[in-house]
Amino acid sequence: MIPSPILSIRDLRKLFPVGRPGIWSKQDRYVHALDGVSFDLEHGGVLALAGESGCGKSTLALTLMGLERPTSGQIYFEGKEVTHLQSAGLKALRRQIQMVFQDPYESLNPLMTVRQIVAEPLGVHGLERSRQEREGRVRKALEDAGLRPAEIFLERLPHELSGGQRQRVVIAAALVLEPRVLLADEPVSMLDVSIRAEILNLLIELRQSRGISVLFITHDLATAAYLAERVAVMYLGRIVEIGPIQQVLNDPQHPYTKALLSVIPIPNPRQRRERIILKGAPPNPIEIPPGCRFHPRCPVAFERCKLVDPQLTAVSAEHQAACLLVKEGRGNHKEGETTDPSTAR
Repeated sequence: MIPSPILSIRDLRKLFPVGRPGIWSKQDRYVHALDGVSFDLEHGGVLALAGESGCGKSTLALTLMGLERPTSGQIYFEGKEVTHLQSAGLKALRRQIQMVFQDPYESLNPLMTVRQIVAEPLGVHGLERSRQEREGRVRKALEDAGLRPAEIFLERLPHELSGGQRQRVVIAAALVLEPRVLLADEPVSMLDVSIRAEILNLLIELRQSRGISVLFITHDLATAAYLAERVAVMYLGRIVEIGPIQQVLNDPQHPYTKALLSVIPIPNPRQRRERIILKGAPPNPIEIPPGCRFHPRCPVAFERCKLVDPQLTAVSAEHQAACLLVKEGRGNHKEGETTDPSTAR
C-alpha cells in the first residue's frame, strides 16, 4: 500500500481585495496571490518551491500555517482536510507544521535569551509539564539545530550571535515542538554565502534523523538542487512546472524554468551558457493577462498563447509543465523558435 502524502494542496486560491466598489469601479479588484495551486509533499520528502519575488511562494506558506485564510481550495494534512480549522484545531495543526522565516534578525525577540526563545513555544502549546522536561527539550532542540554544547548559548541574547547562529535558534524554536513538517521560507537568503551550506546541510540532517518533511521556498534553483528531491516552479500565482529535481533541471520544459536555469553560474570558467533575459517586469497580479500568463515575457510565445491558458500537462510519469508547446508534443523547443504548432505539418 502506497502511503498518502503528509501534506496535499488542491486548487488553492488566495485573493487579496484591492479597494472597494465605488463610482469608478463596479466590483472589487483582487490581487491573485495564489491561483489554483496543487501539489503533494511526501513523508520525509523535500519539495522546493521556486520562483521570483512576488510569485506567491510566501503567501502559500502563510496560508498553510493558517496565518492567511484561503479564498478557495483544500489543504490536507495526513489525509485529513484542515483548510478551515479554527482555534484549538488550528493550534494543534501548528504543532505539526512549523515555519522558519527568511530573516533571523527579525524573527527573534531582542530582549529574550536563547533559552526563553526556544522554550516559548512549549508554553504557548501547554507542553511545560515540568521545568526539567522543558530544559531537556530546549537543550535537545538547540543541539539538533547545531548549537553545541547548548549550555554556552542558553543565556545569550540575539545580538550576541552570528547570523548563522540566529537562524539555528529559529530552527531550534521550531524543532522544540517536534513538528512533522517544516516550511522553510528562503532560510539562507539573508546569510553569508560561507554559511549557507551549513544551514542546508542541517535541514538534510533533520530530515534523516527526525523524518521531517520540508517545503523549501527559494528563488534559486541551484540551492533547490542541493537540497530537494522535487521542485515546483511558480509564476504569478501558478505552478508552471513540477517534477523530480534532476528531470526538471536536465530537461526543463517551460520557458520560464529555462530562463531561471540560464542565469545559474557555471563553476567552470571555460564553459558558457546562453542566458535568457526576460523582457519587462512580471504582469500586474491584479490584472492577469489573458491566455498564458507568461506570454508577455516569453521568448517563444505565439498567437495561441494570448488566447489559451495552458494547464499542467504530463511530460513523463512524474514531470508536468504548463505550456502549449508541451501540450502539442514540442516540449524540447529551442530558443527563438516561435512557430505556432497548430500550423505545423
